[in-house]
Amino acid sequence: MIHPTAIVADGARLGADVRIGPYSIVGSNVTLGDRVELVSHAVVEGNTTIGPGTRIFPFASIGHEPQDLKFHGENSRLEIGANCTIRESVTINPGTENGGMVTRIGNNCLIMANAHVAHDAILGNNVIMANYVGVAGHVQVGDNVIFGGTCVIHQFTRIGAHAFIGAQSMVDGDVIPYGMAVGNRATLTGLNLIGLKRRGFEREAIHRLRAAYRQIFASEGTLRERVEDAAEIFSQDALVQDVVRFIADAQDRPILLPRNGHETE
Repeated sequence: MIHPTAIVADGARLGADVRIGPYSIVGSNVTLGDRVELVSHAVVEGNTTIGPGTRIFPFASIGHEPQDLKFHGENSRLEIGANCTIRESVTINPGTENGGMVTRIGNNCLIMANAHVAHDAILGNNVIMANYVGVAGHVQVGDNVIFGGTCVIHQFTRIGAHAFIGAQSMVDGDVIPYGMAVGNRATLTGLNLIGLKRRGFEREAIHRLRAAYRQIFASEGTLRERVEDAAEIFSQDALVQDVVRFIADAQDRPILLPRNGHETE
């Protein structure tokens, strides 16, 4: 169903049972999957693909050119997955030539009102962004990450899977998988134990992860040495190996550390 006041440009591709509400605008290079709904006053432009079942609420601006002075009109993309909820006044920009040409958001994400996802950011599945969260360019976010309200994430930062970012945090370093970061500037404050338990991780696996965390962020030796030791001691543990690989792959931003080098939960 397309409301009479909506504008759908020639060339736009619409799946089955798409609903485009009052005063919404859909650009000519947009693809809307089955059952996508633009509630009202939403604008979807650019080379944008939106997966089935996603709902976009009023005054969201999806797919307009990036807020990047290095952008010169290149044919970059924005890809949004299935069954996402994008609330009022959210802004999401496509990629740039300097960042891989694509911004990508996974399936089943909830992006609350007034949040922003910048160019070339990659978000995994089941990500929750509370109100006024700002994700800068080139940020990578793993699956099942939760952001509290008014967080700001520095460009090129990585947030590992199952991490939790506390409200009003300014994050300028990589957050390990399963970690919890809070503060301005944010520090690592422990593991996201509540999230791990809610998602059904086994008690023994959580205990091993806590033991590895204490070893990795102890005060003796260098971080590299402690990570190598943890990799060897917990060589058969999948969760610990996730953390080890994440730290080993650090490139653009430093790994976020506990303020005093120890777990504070």
